[in-house]
This record gives sequence, C-alpha cells and structure tokens, in this order.
Amino acid sequence: MPVAPSDELKPRKTPRQARSAATVEAIFEATIQVLLVDGYAGLTTTRVASRAGVSVGTMYQYFPHKEALLYAVLEDYLEDVVVALESAAQRHHGARLCEMSDGLSRAYLEAKMRRMPGSRARYVVAAELDSAPLIADIVRRADEIIAGLLASAPDAGFDDIDNVTFALRTMLTGTVRAVLENDASPESLAMLRTELPVMCRAYLVAVSRRRA
Repeated sequence: MPVAPSDELKPRKTPRQARSAATVEAIFEATIQVLLVDGYAGLTTTRVASRAGVSVGTMYQYFPHKEALLYAVLEDYLEDVVVALESAAQRHHGARLCEMSDGLSRAYLEAKMRRMPGSRARYVVAAELDSAPLIADIVRRADEIIAGLLASAPDAGFDDIDNVTFALRTMLTGTVRAVLENDASPESLAMLRTELPVMCRAYLVAVSRRRA
C-alpha cells in the first residue's frame, strides 16, 4: 500500500467514478503541460484548470492548493512505475536470469517513456516538494519486487541479494534519469532501449553464483 501523504499534501477527495477519474487524469495531464511551458514557479491552479478545461472550483474539489496537486501528479507517476515492475516480476518469476533481467529493465524503461516528455518535469516536482517519504516508500516497494524476482532465478543465486538489488535499482534509475534529464532525443532513447538491458544483464551475470 502506498505511503499516505502528510495532511498538508492530501487531496480533498479521491475520484471513485469513471467520469471523476477522467477529470483528474485531464488535470494531471494539464499540470505536466503547464510545467513544461511555465516551469514550477509559473504553475498556478488557474493555469492548470484553464488548460484542463475545468473550472477552478472543480480543481479545488480534489486539490486544496498547488502543492497537493503536484504531489498527486508525482505519486501517480511513481505508482505507475511500481505497477510496471510488479507486472514484469509476475511475468518473469522463475525464468532464467538473463530473461528476467531483460524483462525487468525493459518494463522499467517503457514505464518511464510512456510519460515522456513529462518525466523531466516530474523530477523537478520531486525536488521541490516534501516528497522524501513518498520516494522512500516507492524505493522500498521496488526493492522488494526486484529481490523477490531475483531470488526466483533457477540458474543463479546471490551471496548478498540486498546489495545486488540496490545496485541493480540504482543502475536502472540513475541511467534512465541521466538520459531523460539531459538528452531525451530519439537517438538517446533508442540507445537506452538497446544498452540498458545489456548493462543490467552483464552486471547480474557477473555477481551471480551459478547453480548446477
């Protein structure tokens, strides 16, 4: 279960019907568009409401202020990444090490790229808000998923699976962030798709104990 935000950053209500969910999704998309054009300092709830095609009153039904809105946008994005990792872990549980490594790295990258070009804007949001508890919870959940998957490999074992998990997760997040923050060109993204699985696979093979 995701960590609860502080009282200051809590949304006023959570959408429960399809129409409400669509409204919130439009607000999230508009938030990213405004961030990309006007930056963090230039974002206001009025500008977001106008871009989303909703009234400011509708905005305030869900989010009491700008910071609560941005926290919700960041939480939605990070949750999507965790869901992608969970799905990959389910698909590749018990697979051979190289197959599960490739599946995990590709799932992580595709989850990040689905939200392009807004991924870079969300890095800014994470730096500006009190998001440390949220990010720590996401990291904990991601590590549990990765460690559980690696432990199921029939052809490899690890002397310290926690350290291996930490290193692999750092490799995934750091490499992708470095590219998305600095040069998210089609050529760079194509390079990531090719090289990130190779990097992760090579690392895991190098540190694994081969099983008979």
